[in-house]
Amino acid sequence: MSNVTIIGGHGKVALLLAPLLTERGDAVTSVVRNPDHREDVEQTGASAAVADVEHLSTEEIADVLRGADVVVWSAGAGGGDPERTWAVDRDAAMRTVDAAKQAGVRRFVMVSFVGARQDHGIPEDNSFYTYAQAKADADDHVRASGLDWTIVAPGALTLDEPTGSIDLVTPDDGGEHKTSRANVARVIVAALDEPATVGTMIEFADGDTPIAEALAR
Repeated sequence: MSNVTIIGGHGKVALLLAPLLTERGDAVTSVVRNPDHREDVEQTGASAAVADVEHLSTEEIADVLRGADVVVWSAGAGGGDPERTWAVDRDAAMRTVDAAKQAGVRRFVMVSFVGARQDHGIPEDNSFYTYAQAKADADDHVRASGLDWTIVAPGALTLDEPTGSIDLVTPDDGGEHKTSRANVARVIVAALDEPATVGTMIEFADGDTPIAEALAR
């Protein structure tokens, strides 16, 4: 059993992830910004912690994370406001990585996207640029952290039912790489069970290979 803290606990992936973790015996704390979301989170079996990581310092986030064995970053500004995208998807994510180190948490899972890297190729006048660059910077920060990190990088997210099967992909494969949020949650759980995922970025989409088998590669 592990103590798992999910940042962005009211997000669609997080609400699917929390019950998978609690059902297998993990103690889950889901961090939410809005106290009105407590009930939704608690229905997943997780405990709710109200904290706005966008505005907390590294030290304050470390206080939230203390006692955790695993941190899953699944928060996001949701696009639309570039200033807030920088503040959440880059700056708060980076502070949370630093806070995990301060709090003595070794295992960190960062949810990103297929193609997140410094040479993502998105022009600055494209509305997606801010998000792509923010994620690239945050991913690089966790890579350099010294933590036992895994970057979980799905393609275009859908609300489809989970299949439990994926394909490992690259940004150069072409296509949308559609990925159900339910499969993303299952990949996170499987990554926590598979030592080979430490220090790796898993770029994937819904496919034909059982998740555990794909991750063991």
